[in-house]
Amino acid sequence: MDSTTHKLYHVHGMDSRSYLDMYFSNKEDMVFAEDALKFPMVMIHYQFSTGRTEGTFLIDISLGSIIHHLYSGSKFFKKIVLLRFQEKCIMELNRWLHDRTGAYDWSHRSSAAAELEGTRNQLQEKEMRLRSSIKQILKCDFEQENITSPVLLPLADCIISAGILEMISKNEDEYIKNLEKTIKLLKPGGQLLLISLVDATYWFVGAEQFHCFKCNEEFVKNAFGKVGLAIDYYAVQRRRNVSDIADYKAVLFIVGCKGE
Repeated sequence: MDSTTHKLYHVHGMDSRSYLDMYFSNKEDMVFAEDALKFPMVMIHYQFSTGRTEGTFLIDISLGSIIHHLYSGSKFFKKIVLLRFQEKCIMELNRWLHDRTGAYDWSHRSSAAAELEGTRNQLQEKEMRLRSSIKQILKCDFEQENITSPVLLPLADCIISAGILEMISKNEDEYIKNLEKTIKLLKPGGQLLLISLVDATYWFVGAEQFHCFKCNEEFVKNAFGKVGLAIDYYAVQRRRNVSDIADYKAVLFIVGCKGE
């Protein structure tokens, strides 16, 4: 499939359950366990547990209906608001949030969070803690000046953005613009924790192929500087799996602090 025919996640939508099953499941043959599950959770746990990122209000702007990367955040942030692009993803998240029949089973990730925190016997507490921390799930639109319009959110102490900017941006200018809109929701002195795919051009959900803006580590670092984010920390994990479902070379975790 030619890159010009790749679907755009935020325009065409995707099957949110298939996305979870392909990239985040507990299946024995799930090839993305190291990159999609373990690396983001370890990095975010390190950031919060060491006191490098603090506050009470966290905004998460991530791809699909993932929540596994938020288990550590729920220990430190009393209020979490999730921003998503698709109604289907919001429905999926609400099904899990309210523990309804058919909700996606994240127990393999709550157990991983418990291991990171050294509290293996408190799995149910991890689920309850995250559910109680999530106060709102809102639809966002990066075509709007205020991406949560008509809702006006208070500025966040921390924003986590996982796998979104490269999926909704078609070129460098759009990436910078979308990064600027993201940090408009961040208070001065607050931090953006970004998880990004390096050198990716496509990814699949089922038989549907989606666009990804190809960006490397240097581009992302430079983009942070252009929008006024001082880099506090970054780490790169080279791809650990063999699969043609997505063509990324590495996963980047980068933390930027917004200027006062």
